[in-house]
Amino acid sequence: MSTSGRGPGTDEPAYEDADRDEFEHESAPPSPAATRRRVGWRKLTFLPALLVAVLLATWLWFRQADLDALSRNALSDGQVTKALWQHVQLTVISTFFVLIIAIPLGILLTRRMFRKATPVAMAFANMGQATPAIGLLALLVIWLGIGRRAALIGIIVYAVLPVLSNTIAGLKANDPTLLEAARGIGMSPLGVLTRVELPLAVPLILAGVRTALVLNVGTATLAVFGGGGGLGVLITTGITSQRMPVLVLGSILTVALALLVDWLASLAELMLRPRGLEVRT
Repeated sequence: MSTSGRGPGTDEPAYEDADRDEFEHESAPPSPAATRRRVGWRKLTFLPALLVAVLLATWLWFRQADLDALSRNALSDGQVTKALWQHVQLTVISTFFVLIIAIPLGILLTRRMFRKATPVAMAFANMGQATPAIGLLALLVIWLGIGRRAALIGIIVYAVLPVLSNTIAGLKANDPTLLEAARGIGMSPLGVLTRVELPLAVPLILAGVRTALVLNVGTATLAVFGGGGGLGVLITTGITSQRMPVLVLGSILTVALALLVDWLASLAELMLRPRGLEVRT
């Protein structure tokens, strides 16, 4: 009797062996080389090299530019370094408070007890970003007075929305079967949150943080109207005094800082992404 169509030495059809081999191949875990996070050399070098070239060209232009007394006064005595440092401080401090407010609040709003409050919280967050930044800052200055505190609060309120919405979206997007499996093996609610929910939501949360960082760099230029300093001092000085070199320098430094922050955030987004969420290639 012919044994054609059966595996050698077995009673199973050969096509079943082929299907089994294909299933095992597809279900096999990816190799370490396939899941290793890699940051290409272009990612590491292209943008920094571009920023260095732009800043070097700007510096060379200022070296040969014929500046009048008002422009020299606006750029002398470390005014540029002071404005840049103030801008970095405003960005870092505001981002820190955005993170400690928006991420815990997003976690809280995805818990069963507080889910009904989510529309209200999102409405307030949307109002904060929908309000024109300069108008919000003016209201805060009227309420709190001129100073860095009003500027920081305005920047924070303006940047809460992307982090809050991405945290909620990332936690809600988790597969319920995975959460049930984690509870089924005896994990506590805190363990499920820290070891399952948050790691799975990390990509969306980091995307929101990256957006907030860039927003903070841009919004911090308005801190000058509340007495908060920053690169907005150079920009407003260049506009009000009609001194193009001062305006160009303030604008270029602001754009360069925003691009640098976005680049650093993109690197952090790649490095902090959990290994299990790497895309197979």
